[in-house]
Amino acid sequence: MYQATSVIELRQYVQHWKDHGQTIAFIPTMGNLHAGHMSLIEKGRSLSDRTICSIFVNPMQFGPNEDWDHYPRSLEADIEQLEAIGCDLVYLPTASELYPDGLDKISKVQVTDLTDNYEGAHRPGHFTGVATVVLKLFNIVRPDVSVFGKKDFQQYRVISKMVEDFNLDVQIIGQETTREPSGLATSSRNQYLDAQQKEKAAMIYRTLQQAAAGIDRGERDFRALEQDAIASLDDAGFKTDYFSICNAETLLPATPEDRDLVILVTAALGATRLLDNIEISLW
Repeated sequence: MYQATSVIELRQYVQHWKDHGQTIAFIPTMGNLHAGHMSLIEKGRSLSDRTICSIFVNPMQFGPNEDWDHYPRSLEADIEQLEAIGCDLVYLPTASELYPDGLDKISKVQVTDLTDNYEGAHRPGHFTGVATVVLKLFNIVRPDVSVFGKKDFQQYRVISKMVEDFNLDVQIIGQETTREPSGLATSSRNQYLDAQQKEKAAMIYRTLQQAAAGIDRGERDFRALEQDAIASLDDAGFKTDYFSICNAETLLPATPEDRDLVILVTAALGATRLLDNIEISLW
């Protein structure tokens, strides 16, 4: 596996592959890789001739109360995993490489409509940081396809809309959530849970499944379903930020006329915020 730390170095590899007619899949990450990330790499490899993964802990998407310095970093283990799975190149930019004049002086990308609620409301500025760095990385790598996990469903939709709005020549692929045997969504945050908390955390997915089953049975009082789910999680010891049944495209509160739905949930267990979702098609 090749490694590149600069734009110039990366583009030399990319240009060589493109000159030979090879297609490129790109998976941007912040490292601390786990099985969910590996599923994105595998999907990318199945769709292209070459696969590039970036590892960059992006300071722009961290809020004032979020500790960028203490975000888990495991570069050596990450590289070993990428080599083992057959990734072709890992891009390891520094903050000074991507933001040479600092965060205050760089142009920023604001994706409208999709960023006002849910994680956007709880983490102001977060999606501006995500969209800005992803746009930069797309312009650097120039991939044919890019794979994003659907566990962070709002992020997946934000990136998809940015690509549509700016007519970017890259296909966005959404990869289904990787889960542990209990149903718990695989996440870097799971490492902060003790064994008892991990067992309890699986309740989030079960609660999503119960709400989805109710909708499949014909229940259409979505607000009542949301409140019941929040009460169930909070009674079990979670602190639920939101449990929202949404239109899967607009992320607006779902109406009985909507056919493609997603239920978004974020609930804290101790100090750990856990995200998950479930999609429902009523066609």
